[in-house]
Amino acid sequence: MNVLPPSSPKVTLDRRMCIAANRWGARRAVGAFFGIVSRLGDGVFWYALMSVIALVGGWHGVAVAVQMALTGLTALMLYRVLKRWTRRPRPFRTCPGVIAHVPPLDEFSFPSGHTLQAVSFTVVALAYYPMLAPLLLGFTALVAASRVVLGLHYPSDVLAAIAVGCGLGGASIWVGRTMQALL
Repeated sequence: MNVLPPSSPKVTLDRRMCIAANRWGARRAVGAFFGIVSRLGDGVFWYALMSVIALVGGWHGVAVAVQMALTGLTALMLYRVLKRWTRRPRPFRTCPGVIAHVPPLDEFSFPSGHTLQAVSFTVVALAYYPMLAPLLLGFTALVAASRVVLGLHYPSDVLAAIAVGCGLGGASIWVGRTMQALL
């Protein structure tokens, strides 16, 4: 097998960034940190946030938490369809030198489901609770970065998930506000 060095012009920017981030993640503290972030991004952080919003926000909070949950279910279905359709192999399977620092949740790479969920949840939550921006934007950025650092996604998987998540979150807000206006 002919393996190109990461600096070869035939190696895309996407692959070079993936290799560089993954090498950085090979440092014990970096890998451990992003492993924890990624694990929290599996759902623990978001379920806790929805619970707090529902408990603290009264009926309005319950409505926002339900909207976030419905958006998350939609994101999950969309992400599964896109993964089956694109069938892009994960970088640790196709990029020499990239290793998976944690086991993947499924077989394919495109798009990043963690990032798609994080962005769509963040868009919806911030529409109603903008004071959460420093926490949610920071955590969402770390979740997105973790997927590349851990060797599970290419940067383009993450960027596509950000675009889809923004669109889905925006559509969710539009539907939610339209329904509120009708009631």
